[in-house]
Order: sequence, then structure tokens, then C-alpha cells
Amino acid sequence: MKNKIIIGTRGSALALWQAEWVKAKLEQLCPGLRVELNRIKTTGDKILDVPLAQVGGKGLFVKEIEEALIEGKADIAVHSMKDVPTAFPCGLHLPVICEREDSRDAFISGMKDSRVKINKFDALPHGAKIGTSSLRRSCQLLNKKPDLQIKQLRGNLNTRLKKLDEGMFDAIILAVAGVRRLGWEDRITEILSYDLSLPAIGQGAVGIECRIEDDFLNSLISPLNHHETSICVRAERALLKHLEGGCQVPIAAHAAIQNNILTISGLVGSVAGDRIVRHCIQGSPVDPESLGVQLAVELIARGAEEILGEVYGRNIPPVNGEISS
Repeated sequence: MKNKIIIGTRGSALALWQAEWVKAKLEQLCPGLRVELNRIKTTGDKILDVPLAQVGGKGLFVKEIEEALIEGKADIAVHSMKDVPTAFPCGLHLPVICEREDSRDAFISGMKDSRVKINKFDALPHGAKIGTSSLRRSCQLLNKKPDLQIKQLRGNLNTRLKKLDEGMFDAIILAVAGVRRLGWEDRITEILSYDLSLPAIGQGAVGIECRIEDDFLNSLISPLNHHETSICVRAERALLKHLEGGCQVPIAAHAAIQNNILTISGLVGSVAGDRIVRHCIQGSPVDPESLGVQLAVELIARGAEEILGEVYGRNIPPVNGEISS
């Protein structure tokens, strides 16, 4: 039995919160176990002045951490599930998906004299400047309000809120889960409904990756797996995998279980937000991957294939001059 393990993690405040949470859980499960963090700077962390959609590729926030796992510089890796590609390097897998926080998006308005300037998304004035780092978000918001000016917003949570408070944007869109985990929930002006902003695949969930053949580690982390969350995220990821989605195209999905019925909603949209293909299906939670693939096939039949072909067949055009990933 090992008496020390190393967690590979990004160095952002949110990533460290998630890694520290897993560290505390493991030390609670296995008294006497020493858990250390190896902070690793990923490609996505290094490229802050270019929209991720222009960088292309998958695994921008996990590649270097996975290399640390393979080289033995980390024993497990803690990831935000929305950053995790659907394929893994040889010898690695993702056996644990922890219980999900709120998966919705948060609308955060600028402040003036300790009061929010705009109290909800629907109250945004014509031509309002919205900061977001997601094509998925900008697509859906532009579909509702085509006059919006979407501006690139990268960096950690503190940086994004600071830019908002400095007046660079009228509002910004962030994941509710991250805002809550870092104690900034009081900054949320409005939690956006799934109808307005369907989340990223796996949003709000934390995953733990490790080496397949390390029986001790697999056994150690297995109690942190949340069965219901795992089923839902697996369905969402199966949809993404079947669509061969990357950060260059707006794809969203959300799955939930109620009364032993798995419901999954998904969408594929154009970058400009003028076209969105959306559908929802229900089925048994016994085989979530099959349901995710079934929804992907349905989206393709309803027109998603044309949108995907257009996006992958040419460069991403700017929207309002400054589209972000």
C-alpha cells in the first residue's frame, strides 16, 4: 500500500479548489495517506490572447497533465469534466466522476454604486457587450439577441470579474459551479435556464483520471464516483464523441435522471447563432452511451450535419468582429 500519492492539476484557483477537495476526501477515506499536488501549466493556460476555437485541437487543458500521469510524475489527475476529451492516451482512463454541482450558466452583470446595472439577461440593452470564452454560449445568446456584441473573455475567475468591474463588458457568462466553488455566488445576477443556455458537456462535474493498471489507485478513488452523475455525463460525452465535436463548433448537452428515466437534451449551432438544431430524448439509464449516440444521430438527421460540415470545412469567421471560444 502506498502512503503518498500525487495529484496532477492545473494551477488556477478553481482547479486547485477541485484538487484540494479530492485531496481532503482521499485523506478522509485513507487515514495516514499523504496527498500532494503537482501544479502543471497546460497549453490552454499558456495561450490567453487567442480564442481557443482558433487554436484548435483537443485536450488543451489536460494534455500535459496526462503526460505527467504516464511519466509517473502524478498518480491521479483531477479535471473539470468539460475539459476532458472523449478519447484517452493508451494506459489511462477516467474511472471516477464526482457528484455534479449546478450545471447551469450564470449571467453576471456589471456593478454601479454596489448595485447591478442590469438585473437579468432579457433586460440587456441593444448592442450590449457580453464577455464569454465559449462559442456554445455565444451561439445560444446570439440566437436570442442577435444584436449582442460578443467579446473574448479568457483568464481565471478573478481576472474575468475584474475586467467586468472595470467596465469592459455589460455582463459576462460563467459556469455557476465554478463561481460557487470559489465563493463568489453573491455576484451571480441570474442563473440562466437550460432553454436559454444549454451547458457544456460535463459542466459542473469533476473527473479523476489515472493509470488503468494501478489497482491500488483505482480502488482508492472508486468511492468518490457518483453513480447518477457518472451516468449523465457518460451520456453527454457519448453524444459529443459521436458528433466528433471540438471547441470549433457550438455543441451542448445536459442529461438528468428522474424516476429512473434518463433525459438528455442536446444542440448543435452555427457560430453566428442564426441556426440551432436542438432535440431531447428519454430512455433507460442502464446504457447511457447508447442514448447519447441516439440523440447525436437524431441531431444529425435534423440538420446538425450541415452545420458541422460548414464549421470544419473552413476557418471560423468572426462574429461582431471578436468571437471567443
